[in-house]
Amino acid sequence: MTNNYETLKFNVEDGVGYLTFNRPDKLNALNAQVIDELGLFCESIRDENLKGMIVTGSGEKAFIAGADIKAMSGMSSPEAAEFSKRGQKASLLLENLPFPVIAAVNGFALGGGLEMALSCDFILATDNAVFGLPEVSLGLIPGFGGTQRLAKIVGINRAKEMVYTGRMLKADEAVRTGLALSSHQSKSELLEACLSIIKKSSKNSINAIAMAKGALNEGLSLSIEEGLEIEQKLFGDIFSSYDMKEGTSAFLEKRKPEFKGE
Repeated sequence: MTNNYETLKFNVEDGVGYLTFNRPDKLNALNAQVIDELGLFCESIRDENLKGMIVTGSGEKAFIAGADIKAMSGMSSPEAAEFSKRGQKASLLLENLPFPVIAAVNGFALGGGLEMALSCDFILATDNAVFGLPEVSLGLIPGFGGTQRLAKIVGINRAKEMVYTGRMLKADEAVRTGLALSSHQSKSELLEACLSIIKKSSKNSINAIAMAKGALNEGLSLSIEEGLEIEQKLFGDIFSSYDMKEGTSAFLEKRKPEFKGE
């Protein structure tokens, strides 16, 4: 793994990764460089031994304020389709990381910013967070997965209303609709809440979490029968793992398990 990125910052503290979108002068807006660096980063981090990762934006004003409209305005149709493809690829790489990934949304998460937050396992926010997919107000549509992921979180009717109107949701409404899990007064309190979740999950088998995450993500777009087949296969596979044997033995022996993530 390398940390030689111009638009991203990454550090690890006590086994927890912190990924920061780092274009504060542009409210962390997404351009081709950010998208490409995010994809490369996710590929490089996949096999790291992390308890989880917290994703946030540099500064207090924005998680990601959207895509860089100035950079997009001169694109041809083929160039726009390629930009969308690259953004979707990066979002899938982020979504499929084999450990918990939490979006810590501080300030604006609009357009591509909300789409990247939706690619994380779940969202926590500051009280001043603002969410929305305002692309139609610019004559555009979401291009990094917003039309597909948002409905799976808030339901198809709410997603259509948000996309059609382009309106923005404050943190309290985001929590009520299930878009965010909770909101917090400050960014420091937000990060502490994210860390608390990762600390709780890290007491469990990261191997089991990775398998459960795969089943949840893959099964979401399938029929119940197809999803159950995936669950059945992974349930069988996990019985050959060290962590399964250690976890069940520890339970029977009335002791704490010592998982290895294997």
